[in-house]
Amino acid sequence: MDLISCFKGFKPSRILLVGDFMLDIYTNGDIKRVSPEAPVPILRVEKRRYLPGGAGNVALSLAALGALPLCVGSVGCDLEGEKLRDLLETNGLSTDGLFVQKGGFTSVKNRFIARSQQLIRVDDETIIPIDVNLEERVLSLIKTHLDQIETIVISDYGKGFLSSRLLRVLIREGKDRKIPVIVDPKGEDFSRYLGVTMIKPNLEEARKAAQLKCEATLDQIGSKLLHLTQADQIIVTRSSQGITLFGRGEERFDFPVKVHEVNDVTGAGDTVLAVLAMVYAADLGLREGISLANIAASIAIERVGCARVSPSEIAERILNIQIGKIFDEDHLFLLEKVLRDKKLIIILASNMKEGSALSLLSRIQTMNLGEKDERLIVCLSQEHGKRDSTSLIASLHKVDYVLLKSNSFSNLFGKIRPTRVYIFEEDELRMTDQGEILGEFISRF
Repeated sequence: MDLISCFKGFKPSRILLVGDFMLDIYTNGDIKRVSPEAPVPILRVEKRRYLPGGAGNVALSLAALGALPLCVGSVGCDLEGEKLRDLLETNGLSTDGLFVQKGGFTSVKNRFIARSQQLIRVDDETIIPIDVNLEERVLSLIKTHLDQIETIVISDYGKGFLSSRLLRVLIREGKDRKIPVIVDPKGEDFSRYLGVTMIKPNLEEARKAAQLKCEATLDQIGSKLLHLTQADQIIVTRSSQGITLFGRGEERFDFPVKVHEVNDVTGAGDTVLAVLAMVYAADLGLREGISLANIAASIAIERVGCARVSPSEIAERILNIQIGKIFDEDHLFLLEKVLRDKKLIIILASNMKEGSALSLLSRIQTMNLGEKDERLIVCLSQEHGKRDSTSLIASLHKVDYVLLKSNSFSNLFGKIRPTRVYIFEEDELRMTDQGEILGEFISRF
């Protein structure tokens, strides 16, 4: 199974997400002077953004990938808790599984940022264990929904909600019902997660949990964690070095990552966790799934703050890696994903004469393009989709995709809505009314 087949296997899975839900605040501004009170910069606030954090970020990532997450956690009886609920509900997520913890407060992380550079993060939280009555209510809710669940995701940020008993029940129920249980862990005691399907620590977390000498190799760390947790897989995220998978047979697989630019690793682990949850839920190939998770994480860390990565963005990155710009029938599924919500400019070229490719290139060079979400698509009829001409057109920087006519052409154009449509005939490029021309032109294309 390759990346494309694995990606096509994603489905709207029902995923139980249990963990620590938090409120993230991004306070953005500019610094123009130093305080006269102390040698510190003064941040003049320009805007604030409020986003679900912790397990809440995982929930949004799952929803962006098409999953149907059941969110289970706790908030405080405070304004921050109300804000968190509102944010989740605004994104189409149910908050019926978010309970109010008596005496508890909603965990808040406030990041102060000047010109994309994070200056400081202020954490406002009180960590208290889940109380017994709340624990019973949580377990009761979980057990009523397990028959519909395809993957259990545990997002542990060490805020006290995930008690030892709650973890044991989740893992036992998952095993009994053959539901994969995957964990993003916290702390140095990974024995809390004994018997899970998969644990996904970052490299620093893995080192601490293995409790080996400083010079211990990654292989030794992976072997120790497999023995300690009895997990089927240990997946270690290693930032710019990619992801490493350790399996029960002590086999190791490394997945390097290609990143255009690292801006912020915040939330990249949540992105990986969400993609892996989709992979386990659909029973897809794990190695291909990790490669997809790597791609999604590489997109996330190119942005500032926690970022939700959409199927469209993953599809576009897969196309860049595996296919390039030229498409035929076999890859229109991915292209359809990429083109959703984009501003599309389409050039329909047929009846091209010998040497017309150079004329078309010249016309494209003079076109006014450049908006961020714009994509230029050149569609060639099969008989004129010769290798030399096609490659020449695809080589132009302004051209995003070249489509060779196929039986699925009309289906594709029935799902996308271009903003501009041009026809290239007799070495001339003219804009036309898309509503009138698309159906007629494609029929004779």
